[in-house]
Amino acid sequence: MIGRRHYIFTKKKNSAKAVMATILGIIALASYVLVIYLSYQRGGQAAESYGITGFFITVFAFAGLLLGIWSRFEKDMFYFFSYLGIVLNTLALLGISVVLYAPNHM
Repeated sequence: MIGRRHYIFTKKKNSAKAVMATILGIIALASYVLVIYLSYQRGGQAAESYGITGFFITVFAFAGLLLGIWSRFEKDMFYFFSYLGIVLNTLALLGISVVLYAPNHM
């Protein structure tokens, strides 16, 4: 059993759109967590640059979500990165929505 070879008899591959969606989702979530952490360190006072970062988080998350959805409809592809990109970007959009919605209702 040691050294057993595994063969894959398929022409499926990972979509470049799906991988890009996942990368954008990781960037958006990492930026979101960093902005929240830095705002917490400043006692809840966010700098203006954090607002600009929030705008770019939204743009990256929307772009990544669209890429993830588009890559899901491609034929003969593996869909792991498509689903992962959709989930990560949706989490980033939900997170930024909470930041924008919460101050008005506390």
